[in-house]
Amino acid sequence: MSADAVAIPETINGNSYSQESKPSNLRVSEKKCSWASYMTNSPTLIVMIGLPARGKTYVSKKLTRYLNWIGVPTKVFNLGVYRREAVKSYKSYDFFRHDNEEAMRIRKQCALVALEDVKVYFMEESGQIAVFDATNTTRERRDMILAFAKENSYKVFFVESVCDDPEVIAANILDVKVSSPDYPERNRENVMEDFLKRIECYKVTYQPLDPVDYDKDLSFIKVINVGQRFLVNRVQDYIQSKIVYYLMNIHIQPRTIYLCRHGESECNLIRKIGGDSGLSTRGKQFAEALKMFIKEQEIMDLKVWTSQLKRTIQTAEALGVPYEQWKILNEIDAGVCEEMTYEEIQRKYPEEFALRDQEKYLYRYPGGESYQDLVQRLEPVIMELERQENVLVISHQAVMRCLLAYFLDKSADELPYLRCPLHTIFKLIPVAYGCKLEMISLNVEAVDTHRDKPSTVVCTKKHSAITPLSSYLLYISFLT
Repeated sequence: MSADAVAIPETINGNSYSQESKPSNLRVSEKKCSWASYMTNSPTLIVMIGLPARGKTYVSKKLTRYLNWIGVPTKVFNLGVYRREAVKSYKSYDFFRHDNEEAMRIRKQCALVALEDVKVYFMEESGQIAVFDATNTTRERRDMILAFAKENSYKVFFVESVCDDPEVIAANILDVKVSSPDYPERNRENVMEDFLKRIECYKVTYQPLDPVDYDKDLSFIKVINVGQRFLVNRVQDYIQSKIVYYLMNIHIQPRTIYLCRHGESECNLIRKIGGDSGLSTRGKQFAEALKMFIKEQEIMDLKVWTSQLKRTIQTAEALGVPYEQWKILNEIDAGVCEEMTYEEIQRKYPEEFALRDQEKYLYRYPGGESYQDLVQRLEPVIMELERQENVLVISHQAVMRCLLAYFLDKSADELPYLRCPLHTIFKLIPVAYGCKLEMISLNVEAVDTHRDKPSTVVCTKKHSAITPLSSYLLYISFLT
């Protein structure tokens, strides 16, 4: 079959085209969207449930970071923020007593205001998932949320965090609540005493989800003792199944993740992108320096992962330890531009060069990949990193940018321009609501492969998230 004879499919990346209305140039849509945007057919409200200090905000932030990373616009609505706005000065746990009528009125009003903001987010800001981060410990509150969702045709998925381990609860209070705006004096003993009494106030009216009777028709997951056990009930759709899978893979054990690129390669030296060249002399020096660094760290049970490309394998070989090769850690596929310099690409494919500068995250090399494609490809790596403890990932510039964007909560616009220099280790330590980053240079010189975002882009065409027709036809010609 020739390229000219290929029929355009009815859908490309989820976008439908009738035979009569197919555009001759598929780079026409100005809408910025992601493959993951098609996972939901209606907005979803994720409702957290649980007593204070059970990790609800930790889960809310982590889940939101993951969903945004895969391309599903998600936002957290933390009721504590609304409550602090309504009541400027927190005095004591008495505010959370169930018989404090004035406080109960304020708390309900805050919930209603937050839900209206959720509605605005869905209707005016193109949001797809909202995480309602609050205790929501009574059936009355949950029924109110369900009525709101039904009125607006939103799906609801509950995430209940149940924990009876006193050590975990105490650690959460000291790690997170001591620095809460509720406690400006930061006195550990006073904070612990007040917060434990706050928890007791909630226990009086707490009604856990009942999978047998009252809540049997709801969609939810119970996370018991930070992941020791799970109870899943009536998952409705693909995005909810992804949420369940993600929550069943995360853990809170202390760990360190090390990210670095391979040592400088022969292609790096001559400014060519992609390819499968070996290490340069300085690249081999980096591999030896990396070996010494890892030895000095004395890391328990360190796992080492590489791509299947020569330069990462040679870097790992120098360590003298077992390592695993992941094909999905291979560098972004530059298609017809593989092993070309940026100057050669600009000269040979000026339109493509300009289109990539116009929207680097969505741009797909002809016959190759986009950063958006790469994020999709790397999702299993993220899942496995969440499951593991100490890991060293030796990968490539674009791959490392995607992984860093996940851990550091960077947007799609920021991701393709994150600076990831050669011969530098990124040490990531997950903490309560994010990730601590330390950059460690091993003092081995290397070329600078970073290309800054251009201040101006001259391009006669608009870019879209859709695969260019030329790329699609080229891909089919490769298959035939």
